Amino acid sequence: MRKTSGNREAFGTARQVGGLLAWLLVTFSAAAIGGIFSPGGPHDWYTSPSWAPPDWVFGPVWTALYTMMAVAAWLVWRRRGFSAARAALGVYILQLALNAAWTPVFFGLRMPGAAFVVIVALWVAIAAATVLFWKHSRAAGALFVPYIAWVSFAGALNFSIWRLTPPV
Repeated sequence: MRKTSGNREAFGTARQVGGLLAWLLVTFSAAAIGGIFSPGGPHDWYTSPSWAPPDWVFGPVWTALYTMMAVAAWLVWRRRGFSAARAALGVYILQLALNAAWTPVFFGLRMPGAAFVVIVALWVAIAAATVLFWKHSRAAGALFVPYIAWVSFAGALNFSIWRLTPPV
C-alpha cells in the first residue's frame, strides 16, 4: 500500500508540474503572437511622450508579468479545476486573447486609437479576472495586481501616443 500511495503522490506531482507547464505554454503563446508584430527596428511612425520608458524595459517587465499570470491561472486550476473555476479561467483566456490582439493592432496596423480600445477592453477583462481569481485563491488574485497596474500605465501611454501621433 505504501508503494501505491507513493505512486499517487508522484502522479499528483507530475500532474501539477504538467499543469503549470501547460499554463505557462498557453500564456506565453499570447506573448509569441504579439512578438510576431513587435517592432524590431525604429518606430518612427508614432510620437512617444517624454515619460515613456526606454524600449529595453518592456521585455523584462512582460516576461515577469506573463510568468505571474500563468502561475495565477495554475493556482486557480490546481485548487478548483476547470469545472469549478470555469468563469475565472474563461475570463483569463479572454484577457489573453485581448492581450495578444493589442500588439498587432498597435504595431501591425499602426492604429493607436483602435489599440486603445483594445487595451481598455483588456483592462476590464483583467479586472474581472483579478476579482474572480481572488475568490478562488488570494495568491492568484494578488499575482494579477502588478499586471493590472502595468496595463493601466500602458493604457495611459497608448492614449498619449494616440493623441500625439498625427493620423497616417
